[in-house]
Amino acid sequence: MRANRAVDRLQGIFFGRDRRLALAALALTIIGAGLLVGAYVAALGPLLAVAFSIALVAGLLMLRSTQWGFFAVVTVACLLPFGALPVDIGFRPTFLDLALVVLYFVWVSAYVTGRRKEFTATPLGWTVFLFLALACASFIAGLTHTRLTMYVLRHFAEILIAIGLFFVVLNTIRTPAQLRQVLQVTALAGTAEAAIGIFLYLIPPEWSIRLLSALGRFNYPTGAGVLRYIEDNPELPMRAIGTSVDPNVLGGLMVLIGGLLVPQLFARRPLFPRWMSAGMLFLVVTCLYLTYSRAALLGFVAGAFLVALLRYRKLLILLVIAGLLFLLLPQTQAYVVRLIEGLQAQDRATQMRLGEYKDAFILISRYPWFGVGFAGTPDIDTYLGVSSAYLLMAEQMGLVGVGVFLLFLVRLYLAVWRGWRRLRAQDNEELEPLMLGVWAGLSGALVAGVLDHYFFNFDFPHSVTLFWLFIGCCAAAAYMALRAPAPSSHSGGPHVAV
Repeated sequence: MRANRAVDRLQGIFFGRDRRLALAALALTIIGAGLLVGAYVAALGPLLAVAFSIALVAGLLMLRSTQWGFFAVVTVACLLPFGALPVDIGFRPTFLDLALVVLYFVWVSAYVTGRRKEFTATPLGWTVFLFLALACASFIAGLTHTRLTMYVLRHFAEILIAIGLFFVVLNTIRTPAQLRQVLQVTALAGTAEAAIGIFLYLIPPEWSIRLLSALGRFNYPTGAGVLRYIEDNPELPMRAIGTSVDPNVLGGLMVLIGGLLVPQLFARRPLFPRWMSAGMLFLVVTCLYLTYSRAALLGFVAGAFLVALLRYRKLLILLVIAGLLFLLLPQTQAYVVRLIEGLQAQDRATQMRLGEYKDAFILISRYPWFGVGFAGTPDIDTYLGVSSAYLLMAEQMGLVGVGVFLLFLVRLYLAVWRGWRRLRAQDNEELEPLMLGVWAGLSGALVAGVLDHYFFNFDFPHSVTLFWLFIGCCAAAAYMALRAPAPSSHSGGPHVAV
């Protein structure tokens, strides 16, 4: 009753006949709100206040559905992948950690409360379970020769969470509309990161250093060392990094986003208007070029070639024209020379990489079956780390782990192939370009992974997260395609095994 009286009294003040009293009350309310906001900003600082407000709104939205959780995960992974809270709890939780925790919480809560009962694993999922089990076994076995640290434990947990994202995607993204929304946000976030990378590359280096150093409060590196150059030589061209810290990591992100956007140039139902898709792809390819990442460039070409070979043959003409311009334009000759030097193993970066491969083969030959784990090596004359996702996986999980991963990829690609064939038979222009986009992005990442390691390196959990998100989207799209009725006169759909 007292609360009702208080509400009635306030309504009488603000909406009563006495306009002077109403205006005075409104003015006092605005002043009070302004003082509260001012105190909030003064206590935290402008940057932290804005970041905390955005995080609060995002958190409330994420609690509504897993779709908002996916939006938050891909946005953070693309735009602020290394951002961490300015709070130390033994370690500094990253924004990506928080986004993933909330996403998993909402997903698991749906099962606990009974709102969701069906759990889809599919035969593909059992291969992922086996891969996760092998990873845990290698991790535990590796602790016999290395000391467990908070850094190792935390990053290994992040890898497991990233791989487990496969099941979250498969069990929550069930319709083309849901898949479309997630891929739209992914493409927009990735393109925004491309625009940031280009902007920071084109402005004077002093400005770039100052802007990037402002992120130091969120655990980003600061100072002149934030800028990266070819072979770490300031006399050679600078490499675009955006907010990804490492140019190769930024290049890997552009491979995923570029592959996703390529089919949208020709699809009858693209993610965005065709002119917008073309502009976004232009920004992504430009940023990819400015990273000077040769592995990422080869990966993007491989993904685009897959789209051209399977569906849009006109793209082959564009690829040939782009290749000729790349080889002949004066502005690209430095890149062409660097690419040729890499193929001939003449530059220092390639020679160092070949040395890493040699050392990796020595380590793998000593511990071939289950690797040495994720924390370190038992021998003083070897080290853990190599610029190849597959060799790094072999070092950590052995040939058995690599074999299970390759088996999973074969089964995934067979499922996607069958799903794509069915979509082509149905002339399904809603789901087909989405499937082709994530398939091209994933294929480009797998090619780039031959020469770089960020898609299976726990120093880059956001890259691993995006990689497995694309894997999950591929599997989800295949599941949708195979679950749809076949284009025949038979009633009822066939049993689906993805």
